[in-house]
Amino acid sequence: MTINKIPSSYRIPLFCAVTLLFWMSMYTSVPIMAPYVEFLGGNHQLAGWIVGMYGISQMLLRIPVGIMSDRFHKRKLFITFGLFFTAIGGLGLWITHDFTWILILRALAGAAAATWVDFTVLFTSYYKHEESTKAIGTISFFNSLGQVLGILSAGWAADSLGWEAAFILGALLGLLGFIGSFFLVEKIEPDAPKITMRGIGAVATDRTLLFVSLLAILSQVLIFATVFGFTPVYATSLGADKFSLSMLSLFANVPVALASLFGGRKWAAKYGEKRMVVWGFILMGVFTFTIPFTHHLWVLMITQAFAGFGRGLSFTLLMGMSIKHMPAEKRATAMGFFQAIYGLGMFVGPVLMGVIGDWFSLNQGFIVLGILGVLSALLSQWFVRNTSKMPAVKSSSSTAAL
Repeated sequence: MTINKIPSSYRIPLFCAVTLLFWMSMYTSVPIMAPYVEFLGGNHQLAGWIVGMYGISQMLLRIPVGIMSDRFHKRKLFITFGLFFTAIGGLGLWITHDFTWILILRALAGAAAATWVDFTVLFTSYYKHEESTKAIGTISFFNSLGQVLGILSAGWAADSLGWEAAFILGALLGLLGFIGSFFLVEKIEPDAPKITMRGIGAVATDRTLLFVSLLAILSQVLIFATVFGFTPVYATSLGADKFSLSMLSLFANVPVALASLFGGRKWAAKYGEKRMVVWGFILMGVFTFTIPFTHHLWVLMITQAFAGFGRGLSFTLLMGMSIKHMPAEKRATAMGFFQAIYGLGMFVGPVLMGVIGDWFSLNQGFIVLGILGVLSALLSQWFVRNTSKMPAVKSSSSTAAL
């Protein structure tokens, strides 16, 4: 095993900084997209489709990205492309007000987010195999911190200078991360076997991966229908301005960062993964259900803080569980499958919520989602109890071509 000649002591701090810039750039637009589309004259359904396009492009691209990454062992290259796409996406949103182009640009943002496969796998490779959950907890913390800082800076920019200022800020942050990505440390394993068709098939049919991914779909349905979808719309009905929307996102995402850090690094080992995942879904479900019964903005922020804490607990552990039983040469493919499958939730959540909002009301949508969250906790109780009984995918020594 050889590593680039850049001092290894810099690789983790540098990687965390680039990750921070990547998610800051991405989340200057994600939380404000639904109210921005409605500000331009779009309805709930159009807003749902535009928000959901971010998820569907990830769903379509993450498996190919994971397979190519495992095939060519070029994690850093994909990360660089991802940051380039975030910069282009922000610049495009700043330029256009056309809904068709906004839809395309959200798809491009989803393509950028598809490279999160390589962020997680490359960063995890810096740690021992058995420390995967710890590594995922650490990188998830910087993921969430980047989202929080992106949301705050975008809220300030949009409130002071207008909606478009948030998008140009995202482009600048993406550019900084793009430059930083050239200095990342690529962990090179010349003798590592390349993924084969048989290996892809083994990953795609792995029961642990499939069940964890199902739970992740349900998690993303809740997240993208609420905090990154229509909770900001509900907040505007309570009188929230642009800065208040950024504060709502702050309350929803700071607890995610804390839960990701402590849940992945400490609490999972102390209290068990099952308990953390189940309680995460319970918090998400209960505090989504309460949204329609909340009539003060500050109360809404508190409920979303609890829901965000639950999101950080459950989703971080699900991500770690998706790859920790996988051999090194299959990890990017497995992460690609996991992230592609949960991308379905990113698409279904806001589209479903938009349809319910136009046909019935957003309040009824939040109630349905709250019930879904509690049902997801029950499903987690059944599934996580049985994960240890599910066989791991064996490492393949074959280097046959695809």
